[in-house]
Amino acid sequence: MVIGKMVKCAKHCLWLLAFLPVMLSADVYQWTDRQGRHHYADHGDANAKVLSINPGSTYYWVEKVFDGDTILLSNGRKVRLLGINTPEVAGRNKSAEAGGEQAKDWLKSKLEHRKVLLQGDVEKQDKYQRTLAYVFTEDKEHINLELVKRGLATVNIYPPNLKYLEPLLTAQRSAEQAKLGIWADPAYATLTFDRLDGSNYQGWKRINGRIRAVKKTAKHSYLQFSDKVSVSVEPLSSALFPPLETYVGKEVEARGWVKRSKESFAVQVRHPADILLR
Repeated sequence: MVIGKMVKCAKHCLWLLAFLPVMLSADVYQWTDRQGRHHYADHGDANAKVLSINPGSTYYWVEKVFDGDTILLSNGRKVRLLGINTPEVAGRNKSAEAGGEQAKDWLKSKLEHRKVLLQGDVEKQDKYQRTLAYVFTEDKEHINLELVKRGLATVNIYPPNLKYLEPLLTAQRSAEQAKLGIWADPAYATLTFDRLDGSNYQGWKRINGRIRAVKKTAKHSYLQFSDKVSVSVEPLSSALFPPLETYVGKEVEARGWVKRSKESFAVQVRHPADILLR
């Protein structure tokens, strides 16, 4: 008799596991028929009752903090924090950038050897096979957002991952106005386009000047400061922008990484928020 009950329970548990995706988004009903048998479904008869299902959240243990925006979980997964970028720390084939160690130290103090909750967006991994996520502590602190609030990170927009774009941009504006972190560092001061050259184009930049023309090729569109310096609008993001001609004649600040091609330079942007009107 005991074995029979255990088998029946096991069958019910297996059913519940199989039905879990439905449970997360709809009511699940349970009722007992005249023979004492239990039934489960996403609908029920007159005697059915709704089960109270609380699937909870899965937390992960942080094994290591690599830098201000990349962590390693105890299960071996690397996680890249979505929507932000922190300066580089010294490593193989890369030099340290101003503010990189400060961001890493803060993140270590918050996350290393602690549990975190991950929340994804449209894209689940980047080209390096890292998990893309917004990271939350056990007390619901949004780490991506906190890094931006403190001026330890800049907003890094990668459409279609736009879930927390507005609060991140709001946090960045506040940090910039208060001159927190990198916003007080001369290394991240705006650079006029005519001063951009082969010695200072590396890393995340803020380039300003007046847009004088729009240039379009088969693959890219450019807002031109000059014949040698421009703002490159990523093709996959072009639909997010207003007509590029509306920028002509206006003073702007373009934020992003600069790509060099011989003696020409282009600031790569993916979202209208990467271009500030001045």
